[in-house]
Amino acid sequence: MQYRRIDKNGDELSILGFGCMRLPQKKGTPGDGPIDEPRAEQQLKMAIDRGVNYLDTAMPYHLGASEPFLGKVLSNGYRQKVKLATKLPHWSVETTDDMDRLMYSQLKRLKTERIDYYLIHALSGASWEKMETLGVCDFIRRAKESGIITNAGFSFHGDRKAFEHIVDSFNWDFCQIQFNYLDRKHQAGIKGLKYAASKGLGVIAMESLRGGLLAREAPPEVANILDGAEQKRTPAEWALRWVWNHPEVTVLLSGMNEEAHIEENLRIADEAFPESLSEAELDLVKQASSTYLSMMKAVCTGCYYCMPCSSGVDIPTCFEYYNQLHLFHNVRWAKLGYLARVGGLFAPRAGHRSAKSAASARRCVPRNSRFRICSKR
Repeated sequence: MQYRRIDKNGDELSILGFGCMRLPQKKGTPGDGPIDEPRAEQQLKMAIDRGVNYLDTAMPYHLGASEPFLGKVLSNGYRQKVKLATKLPHWSVETTDDMDRLMYSQLKRLKTERIDYYLIHALSGASWEKMETLGVCDFIRRAKESGIITNAGFSFHGDRKAFEHIVDSFNWDFCQIQFNYLDRKHQAGIKGLKYAASKGLGVIAMESLRGGLLAREAPPEVANILDGAEQKRTPAEWALRWVWNHPEVTVLLSGMNEEAHIEENLRIADEAFPESLSEAELDLVKQASSTYLSMMKAVCTGCYYCMPCSSGVDIPTCFEYYNQLHLFHNVRWAKLGYLARVGGLFAPRAGHRSAKSAASARRCVPRNSRFRICSKR
């Protein structure tokens, strides 16, 4: 495992971080279903034992089950081996007191006395303005002075202008951005990455595989481009190496839930040095990116932040098969997959969860989407 240092605090973080939003689930539960706890615990401990020392979670993940699950897994000696990151859900904050209430609730759920890396979750320009007005900067200072928060940061889903404004608005330790070879100019993008790094912030890269899209078998038009490389790599390896090629990236988060994927990611993390891709390889990835973007119709990473839908629609699955249709041009396969998944042939439809699950999700999920999941490029 390689490690990269945040100069601002001296922490040496594993370049591969474990994202706990897509943990393995019990069979027959699409979307944010119940966690397959024995399997997920084994996966987490295997990754930590192999050098991963950064774990990322949040209140909404797995309908609120991710934080308590991590609290149980880490309580038996593993807490001291990792830096633990979680997030303050700004959409649940109406008063300054809400910030303390939520933070103390998270400490209890995570069974810890401190949060190593605490983020304001999913900021945009408008949500930052709201939080700043409510006194979030003073809240962070107090929490750091008390030792409850060690490092303060924010995750971001907005435009680059808003991102740079937020970076400059507070003495942050780190930030988290969506960063992959399809999103070079989307949201914070490469320019935002370099801007944050120039200010001394550690940068955590999320959605580096674009919700798994860049790890799957590539469409023929893309595969033909990447197959032209002298060094043959899997689609996932191309995507991961492209992110790690940027020395400004401190940690790449991967929502790992298959043992084979964890093994592959660990192997690549041993070998992917910054600025190690050749100009020819970078040009191939750029061509692959342009081809993907010209074929895709829906900008969706499958994060399930839009769920549950009040009309019972499994939104991420609809977008997944809409994109699959246009990427692979197989109408029959896309229609069958859509009917099987959305029609509930193999499992209950994700849009029709219990009232209890829906109520839990509404407390955690943003009230108004700002993730542009249904826009077109």
